[in-house]
Amino acid sequence: MSPAIALAFLPLVVTLLVRYRHHFRLLVHTVLLRSFRDCLSGLRIEERAFSYVLTHALPGDPGHILTTLDHWSSCCEYLSHMGPVKGQILMRLVEEKAPACVLELGTYCGYSTLLIARALPPGSRLLTVERDPRTAAVAEKLIRLAGFDEQTVELIVGSSEEVIPRLRAQYQLNRADLVLLAHRPRYYLRDLQLLEAHALLPKGATVLADHVLFPGAPRFLQYTKSCGRYRCRLHHSSLPDFPAIKDGIAQLTYAGPG
Repeated sequence: MSPAIALAFLPLVVTLLVRYRHHFRLLVHTVLLRSFRDCLSGLRIEERAFSYVLTHALPGDPGHILTTLDHWSSCCEYLSHMGPVKGQILMRLVEEKAPACVLELGTYCGYSTLLIARALPPGSRLLTVERDPRTAAVAEKLIRLAGFDEQTVELIVGSSEEVIPRLRAQYQLNRADLVLLAHRPRYYLRDLQLLEAHALLPKGATVLADHVLFPGAPRFLQYTKSCGRYRCRLHHSSLPDFPAIKDGIAQLTYAGPG
């Protein structure tokens, strides 16, 4: 490319960098710096975060463990977790709905799992599904460190597409009063339709979907608004530690198969 052509594109490049500077900073933290630290330490970010929790958080205190993870993400390495603002929305809804059984798709490091578990009424049950065994191993240790046993929180390792059809027979889950979709947004629609097909959503069930604005789940939102089986509400928020990047949690109320 000639210098003249390069100079012609320079104003466009500068404009894009200024307009999307927050997204560029997020890319640096979640891809470049994270990959460098993974190679340097031989550990994943979730494993490094858990080591920090072990030395700084109080065992048996889920609130303190959550605060420690927030501090790690803000001051050490960005964790790509739900964060305290969205976390308050999630906890408030769990306390309000008082579900007997909750299904979480996408355990990740266990942050949202702890939020749900500490807000559950006595005797309730949480099943959480994580497809990556190495990530699931970290989440399992974090959940047990917080003081939740397998009767309260059961972690299932496997892809949501394979686990959902087996929930009734293998895990005795006949209905999910509240579902949190927190894995990959491109799978939200597929998994919601699987839950419908296997009759796991009772009338009045609440479905929460994180990251519906960033990176976004347009097909999922379009389906839930147009199929006539859901009442929809969007809780606007932003990414933790990146307030300029807007995001949201979709709250759906299932009206029945119709």
